[in-house]
Formats: sequence, C-alpha cells, structure tokens
Amino acid sequence: MENPGFQTSKDDPPQYEETSFCTNGFGNGERRAIRSSVVSAFGHDTLDRVPNPDFYRNAASISGHRAVRPSLHELHDVFQKNGGLNLPSPLEDSEGVDSSTLGDVESVTPLEEKDTGGVVKFGWIKGVLVRCMLNIWGVMLFIRLSWVFGQAGIGLGIVVVLLSVVVTSVTCLSMSAICTNGVVRGGGAYYLISRSLGPEFGGSIGLIFAFANAVAVAMYVVGFAETVVELLKDSNALIVDPTNDIRIIGCITVVLLMGITVAGMEWEAKAQVALLVILLVAIANVFVGTVIPSTQDKRSKGFFNYHESIAKENFIPDFRDGETFFSVFAIFFPAATGILAGANISGDLRDPQEALPKGTLLAIFITGVTYLGIALVVSVTVVRDATGNRNDTIQAGASCNFSSACDFGYDFSICQTTKCNYGLMNNFQVMTLVSGFGPLITAGTFSATLSSALASLVSAPKVFQALCKDNIYKALKFFAKGHGKNNEPIRGYILTFLIAVAFILIAELNTIAPIISNFFLASYALINFSCFHASYAKSPGWRPAYKYYNMWLSLFGAVLCCAVMFVINWWAALLTYGIEFFLYIYVTVKKPGKNADYVY
Repeated sequence: MENPGFQTSKDDPPQYEETSFCTNGFGNGERRAIRSSVVSAFGHDTLDRVPNPDFYRNAASISGHRAVRPSLHELHDVFQKNGGLNLPSPLEDSEGVDSSTLGDVESVTPLEEKDTGGVVKFGWIKGVLVRCMLNIWGVMLFIRLSWVFGQAGIGLGIVVVLLSVVVTSVTCLSMSAICTNGVVRGGGAYYLISRSLGPEFGGSIGLIFAFANAVAVAMYVVGFAETVVELLKDSNALIVDPTNDIRIIGCITVVLLMGITVAGMEWEAKAQVALLVILLVAIANVFVGTVIPSTQDKRSKGFFNYHESIAKENFIPDFRDGETFFSVFAIFFPAATGILAGANISGDLRDPQEALPKGTLLAIFITGVTYLGIALVVSVTVVRDATGNRNDTIQAGASCNFSSACDFGYDFSICQTTKCNYGLMNNFQVMTLVSGFGPLITAGTFSATLSSALASLVSAPKVFQALCKDNIYKALKFFAKGHGKNNEPIRGYILTFLIAVAFILIAELNTIAPIISNFFLASYALINFSCFHASYAKSPGWRPAYKYYNMWLSLFGAVLCCAVMFVINWWAALLTYGIEFFLYIYVTVKKPGKNADYVY
C-alpha cells in the first residue's frame, strides 16, 4: 500500500512483488494488517517498527510529565498534507505503551495538553517585534539619552548609538542562525548555544547571561526610583535624602515585582500592546513638545526650541566628571539589549525561522531610529547648562559669551563655578521638560522601566533553572527544582531577588549600567563566536535554516564585542573572560556523559 501523498524518487526503496512473506506468514493468502502509522511515517508499508516513547531513555519516570518529543508521524506530516490523508496517531499502533510519563528534563507540556492542530501562539509581530521593542525602549530612552548626547555631543552621540546598533545587529544575525538550527524551548541564550553547540559554550554563557539579567532588574528599578524621587523633590516630600530614597523605593518596588512574579502573573499579548501604545504616545509627545513655543519657565531651564546656534554648540563633545567616549557608551549600551526577548519564546512562535530574524532586526532598526530621532530633537533645542532662575537674564550693557543661551537673553555663566540643576548635562528629566505634556513622559518611564524589570526578573531565573536542570554544574542542582503546575523556579526567583537588591543599594544608575554592559557584551561575543565556530568547523549538526549570515561577520562581531569590553574597562573584561574560560574548561573536563541529565 503506497501513500498517495508520497512523492517517489530514485532514492525510494524498491517495490517487490508480493509473496507469502507479505502475508501473515502461514501461506494462507491472508495479508498482514497494514499499520497506518507506518504508512504515514515512511510513505509505504514496511516491516520496520515505528519508534514509540518506550524506546527513549528514562521511560519509567514518575515525574508527572511526558516528554514532548516529535514523533516520526509529526515529522513526516508532509505526507498527510500532500495526500490529504486522515491517519490516526501512531500511538494507537503501539501495543501496551505506558502513557504515564517520561522524566525528561525537556518535558514542558503534557502530551494531552498539546495543541494537536500544531497551531503556535504568536506571530512575528506580537511574539518578537513587540517584545523586543518593549525591552529595548526602557530607562535610557527617557532619563539618560539627553545626558549621553550632552557629554558626547551630537557627533559622537550618533556614533554611540550606531555602534550599539552594529553590535546588536551582527549578534542578531548569529542568533538567528543558531535559533533556526533546531527547536528552542525555554532558557534563552543558554538553550540556544548549549543545544546547538554543546554544554561547554552554553554553560559559560548561561551563567553570565542569567547574572546580567539579574543586574538588569536593579538598573530598571533604580531608573524607576529616580523618576519617583524627582517627583518627590518637586513636591518637597523626600523621605530621607535623594540617594537613600532611591534605595528605599527601589527595594519596595522589587519586593512588589517579586510578589507579582511568584503569584504567576503573566503578561499577555494585549497587555504588551497596551504598554507599547503608552510608550509610542510618550515618544510622540516629545516630538510634539519641541515645536510648541517654550515658556519663560522652560527657557530659564534651557529649552529654547529649534535654533542653529544650539545645534552647533552641542555638536562637539564636552566630557565632564572624568567621562570618556567609551564610559558614556558603557552607560548607554544596556539600552540596546533586549534582542533575545523573542528568542526566549521561540518555542511559542508560529514560524521561528521567519519570525526571529524579521522581528528582531526590525525592532533593532525601529528603536535605533527612535533613539537617534529623540536625541537629535532634544540636542538642538536644549543647552547644556541652565540655572532654572527666571531672573538670570542679561542686564543692559552686560556681555555674555558662556553659551548660545546668551543669544536668547539668558546668562547662565554662573554654571562655570556652581553646579546647576538644569540643561542636558545636569537634568535627567529633560524629556519631561521638552515634551508637550510632562505626565505622559512619566507614564512612559514607569511603563518602560517596570515592564522591563519584570521581564528580567522572570527571564533570569528561567535561564538559570534551565542551566541547573542539565546538571552541568552539580553544585547548582539545588536551583533546578520547580514548583507548581508551571514548574516555577521559586529558588531562582529568590536568588535573583537578592542579587537585584544588592545592586539596588548602589543607587547609582551610571554605576550599574557599565556592569550590565560588560556581561551583555560578553554574552554577545560568545554568541557570535559560537556561530563562527560551528560554521568554520563544519559541524555535522550545524544546519541552520537562516542563510543570511556569514561566519566572518560573526567573528567580526565577537572581536568587536571583546574590543569594546577591554576599552570600557580592561580589568573587568579580563575578570569576565577569566570566569568564562574557567567555566568552559570545567565543563570540558567534567563533560556530561550520555546518561547524564544533559540532552544532546
């Protein structure tokens, strides 16, 4: 019996004449029963037995979950599609198959709960584009972008943004190749690398990436707390002082976020779209505000609408307080992270091979243009220093050449000797000043920081749990245990919470951001190098469906990330790579065997 949907070719097995061997074996002419699952799997009848779940390892597990593994019936469903057949599941053909469970660490969904229609949850817009943009647009957009361009100037500020875009774009191409090299479940960058290129690379990246996400929680929460403290200062309602208030509000915020996370609250697609709408309105509000004539109060704080003299003055860099190009880049770079937000849920995408490259690259492009656009309109409308005092005007007969503000009747020369509170260099809330309606910027800041903090608070324990489940580092096996029906990593949440609180106590966003940059750059360097290594070595298991990548471009991305790390902080880069090489050598020496928990 041939499957009418099966396309014959010269490589097909030969067709033999029927003999008694094709019957029941007793020569009475009665044919052996044809199993439909065999026909669907191989395209023709055969004596070969279709593999069933009992043939997999650890089949007697009582863990309560059945392994989600594609059967030959699922892998060869092209025959059903082509032939229009309606064949039963091959499980009906397996006599005595124990349908209890398989204790596989890859198990995530009981088989009976799996969508039999094969429909996946998200398309490339909601699943990748929206998620990536929400993670990339964050605390830097509203409360540090103006400071970056104030320090670096318009010229070098553009270079800072473009360098970040180049690093993330090259990494995205490498990530797309790795993502399309096989099925990806939970675990983010760790799962991508470990399942494609082995536990040596994956184990080292996993710990670094999980730690970077844990510290990112602190960065987003501190950004949120800074905004709240500014509101308290405007109302003269500080609790203690600005620094300690950031610590207090930050710790309270992360406790509340921890409660939401442990309670199992899930951000559905509609909630993400709502957050995106708030951010888009806030961004549009900035552009609208720049064309609204400035008031006397705004002029005293350095906002004078569009003027060529302001653009010329702000074009050249003016690094202060020991800042350099690369230190400013280190503070800004976390704004470009978040490109793995879509890859973390690639198992829930309708077509990961199309969605991940398209959605992630488009998100990088849109957010990059947004960062440049907002930075430029702010840099040509606001001066670097302003007092905020309406009476600091130029007196009759007095001379003033401190800044372009003198051309508009304001003398801010006192800022040469005294610390001023306004202007690009001094006021982290410039976006609120420039915007048409300030509270919208506050709402945008809150939604961006809290959603990103919650996303990092969830992703860090998930990545860490996936690493611990594989038992690569036996000392971390304690954190592999999950709780509840969703296998929530409660122990991982507590560890992430403690790390976040420790960095929140620093209470300085400009100190926390470079730490995150260091670890994210290390993760991206390893992702790029892993892609290059697999391509150059021509590994038999390296067959990515995404073809628009180049191994030499991946190598360039890895070298670029390493170079930027060393220029930013050479001893931190040496420490980071020393840790990674130690982890790599450890896993190489203690490589999990075939019977270990790790699944190759």
